[in-house]
Amino acid sequence: MSKDQEKSKTLLVEILKRPANGSCVDCGAADPDWASCTLGVFLCQSCSDIHRNISQISKVKSILLAPWSDVEVEFMLSNGNDAAKAKYEQKVPAFYYRPTPTDCLLLREQWIRARYERKEFVCVERQEPYSSGYREGFLWKRGRDKGQFLSRKFILSERDGALKYFNKHDAREPKALMKIHTLNASFQPEKIGQPHGLQITYLKNNSTRNIFVYHEDGKEMVDWFNAIRAARFHYLQVAFPGAYDTDLVPKLTRNYIKEGYMEKTGPKHTEGFKRRWFTLDDRRLMYFKDPLDAYARGEVFIGSKENSYTVLPGLTPSTQGYHWQYGITIVTPDRKFLFTCETEEEQRDWMAAFQGVVNRPMLPQEYAVEAHFKHKP
Repeated sequence: MSKDQEKSKTLLVEILKRPANGSCVDCGAADPDWASCTLGVFLCQSCSDIHRNISQISKVKSILLAPWSDVEVEFMLSNGNDAAKAKYEQKVPAFYYRPTPTDCLLLREQWIRARYERKEFVCVERQEPYSSGYREGFLWKRGRDKGQFLSRKFILSERDGALKYFNKHDAREPKALMKIHTLNASFQPEKIGQPHGLQITYLKNNSTRNIFVYHEDGKEMVDWFNAIRAARFHYLQVAFPGAYDTDLVPKLTRNYIKEGYMEKTGPKHTEGFKRRWFTLDDRRLMYFKDPLDAYARGEVFIGSKENSYTVLPGLTPSTQGYHWQYGITIVTPDRKFLFTCETEEEQRDWMAAFQGVVNRPMLPQEYAVEAHFKHKP
């Protein structure tokens, strides 16, 4: 390496030390080690791979391993992450989902393309697909019985306060009507087996109902996701007048706290343990025979420690029947729920997830949910 190159590399590392440049400009991952020498931003390796797909706009280089010219370093010096955000994020809607390092590739790719390629947050009219309050189109939906994905018409209407889908393209009445106030959407590509797979949940008779959809076009699927978030945002603005956007945005959609297999036994603790797929969604612990089931076999409400909910490692000594070795007992005011994990690591992860829920004080509206669970037939 020549002295000029060493000087350039030293200056580049100094630029990287600026506070705004210490995390990936696109997903927020710490300690980025790549940069776009045409956009003037610092990136993590994962986001740099996405930038390679928009090579007409972004040219990426390793900060430490690639040679840098004086002109490129000077460009990075006069730009940086703060300048790029000021330029490309002028009008990001409050409801638009900003990806994190743990989000799926699709969310990060479409965020990057929306910013630099389509310039959606500079030209507001380009946000119409997800911000107009109405969206209509066709998605591939997984059938309840045979598990096939079939084309179904979907309509999202803020005015109607619902997301609807129709079994036939010319049907007048929807097969399902999902009220916006109970709606959630979460990308689940691995679980669904589709790179653009979205899980939509809503409450039907106060029980959780799942539907699984995808679209071949990644932008189309992310537009649906953000349209759902927009509808939820506007509903919450009406429901909670005067609330700050920063308080409402975390309530728009949520990822599950934890999912995976455990074993469970019945209320008398004398039945055999059965392997089930569990989903911890806020305070609802649901279990399914199959991860892609439409309805849960059962749901457990997990309250707070102030309301006599506790989580304990292990099982009661009188537990009968064959089961996995690593047990968990959830104590509620009415009964004890017994679960087992296949590995000690899984037990530790589930315990941490449950403890996080139990340690969180209950909100006023959660007491109504708890009351419903207590009076379930």
